[in-house]
Amino acid sequence: MPEYDFIIIGGGIIGLATARQLQKEFHGAKIAILEKEALLALHQTGHNSGVVHAGVYYAPGSLKARFCREGNRDTKEFCREHGIPCKEIGKLLVATDDRELERMQQLLERCRLNGIETEVLDRHQLQELEPNVSGVGATWVPATGIVDFRKIAAKLAELVIAAGGEIHTNCLVTAITEQAGVSLTTSLGRFSGRLLIGCGGLFSDRLVRMLGREPGFKIVPFRGEYFQLPVAKRSIVSRPIYPIPNPELPFLGIHLTPMIDGSLTVGPNATLALAREGYRRWTFNLRDLAEMATYPGLYRLIMKYPLATLTELKNSLYRPGYLKLVTRYCPALRLTDLCPYPAGVRAQAVKADGTTLDDFLFVEGSASLIVGNAPSPAATSAMPIARHICEQVKKLHKIK
Repeated sequence: MPEYDFIIIGGGIIGLATARQLQKEFHGAKIAILEKEALLALHQTGHNSGVVHAGVYYAPGSLKARFCREGNRDTKEFCREHGIPCKEIGKLLVATDDRELERMQQLLERCRLNGIETEVLDRHQLQELEPNVSGVGATWVPATGIVDFRKIAAKLAELVIAAGGEIHTNCLVTAITEQAGVSLTTSLGRFSGRLLIGCGGLFSDRLVRMLGREPGFKIVPFRGEYFQLPVAKRSIVSRPIYPIPNPELPFLGIHLTPMIDGSLTVGPNATLALAREGYRRWTFNLRDLAEMATYPGLYRLIMKYPLATLTELKNSLYRPGYLKLVTRYCPALRLTDLCPYPAGVRAQAVKADGTTLDDFLFVEGSASLIVGNAPSPAATSAMPIARHICEQVKKLHKIK
């Protein structure tokens, strides 16, 4: 039976960044990454908007605020060091009416407290910068960038292997025993190690339950639908354009995002998925559906946002409604401009009372540390998250 110092479940960007950080801090440690898919970074890492976030939205003092700010810097440095395309093109948060202008002031205060550079634009300055964007004002955030996080993940995997780490794909974990270390039953046999680190994303709560503990939350999958604009419309904006989010809702709203490959996407929205990996609208999983259907937290969450829930569902099924959200700030777009593009699924941790967990969350065990909640900006924050995990490992498990 293989013996490792660290076993990491999950081959997304957080798991890979954690493995690389462990190699830097624990020289000579034997590390294995177990990934259930045939390829790495297939899920949340490979299904996102590719934005290197600056940290505009997050509560001052939260892990999200700190890790996002650090991760913005770390991601750009990593890309420069390894020749990965990454552009710091900034983004605009556009207010389309007076109410959104008031909300924008709240965001500006958060930016100030989080140490994020911003510039306020009036209607005319906005039009000069982005002629196809309409609004009564905007906030310019220059630190925002764009990248392909799959390329970062691929480079991290290369570095992990070069430093002696092992990556086992097609390796589904089915059982975990935590006693004087950890023992894992997988589709490739048994693995044992000194310490387990769970970076399972959409399945983080199940990893906690495999360890015999109640996580206090359940992962509820939200499907984020994207569209791609045709080649003729790719130059309609030159930087990411975001709406001013409603602070009463847990999601940011539909935005326009230039991608690092030159394409331009629209999205995402946020509708309940019928499976944790339900990238297609009607993909469903009976176990996932049963867990959601019997979870009181889901119904309490819906009751907190009944109008938003119905609106998101309607706009998912009725494309003109989806388009209307975008034409509020980019009126030049037409229905025929919304071309198919892969959806993503957000792993949202929800408590039994219907509260969504807004910050990153880590669940500690005697020989384990599980990343319980890591939605956006997790990809941007992957390297600071990895450092935090290493700090917790040293602190909790007296490993030097």
